[in-house]
Amino acid sequence: MDTHQTIVQALLGRHIEAVAIGGSAGGVNALLSVLPGLPSHFSRPVIVVLHVQGGRQSQLAEVFQKKLDLPVREASDKETIVPGTLYFAPSDYHLSVETDASFSLSCEPPVNFARPAIDLMMISAADTYGAGLLGILLTGANHDGAAGLAAIGEAGGMTVAQDPDEAMVGTMPGEAIRLRMPDLILSLAGIRSLLSMLENT
Repeated sequence: MDTHQTIVQALLGRHIEAVAIGGSAGGVNALLSVLPGLPSHFSRPVIVVLHVQGGRQSQLAEVFQKKLDLPVREASDKETIVPGTLYFAPSDYHLSVETDASFSLSCEPPVNFARPAIDLMMISAADTYGAGLLGILLTGANHDGAAGLAAIGEAGGMTVAQDPDEAMVGTMPGEAIRLRMPDLILSLAGIRSLLSMLENT
């Protein structure tokens, strides 16, 4: 079965309401390979946590807004999550998804040496969206995101890890695969195809 057929099979019977993406070392380039393929009519919110250097303001929203037709924002505390929008966690704040589909920011201590932590975002998003959540874990050098992706799977959501052999740093997706086998292990091209195919489900 080729990649396209594998993705089609994995999407059968699923109703994806939101997408949660995490990454660390090499994550910006990975996202630049994946997200510009999103159509302007993409109807799900996409929530992204990337490990960025603390102590300085993230420029991710500005960088990606120039590359995408979707609205791109840095998530704000108490902000209601809007479909068809790409959200980035701000630097130095944990980002959580509340059960009323709004964001919560906090300055709690780092988790897995990271703030924002992918695990916290994914676990809270799994609590909110359950089986309607698609979780994607990209390249990275530590174990953050593995527990979060596992939580999405346990909640009935769809889980995807970047192929560690293709990742700039395979530690993060590799740990996710070790902890709980995801539904799909895909190249960046495969992840891009998956996201574009969501509009047909």
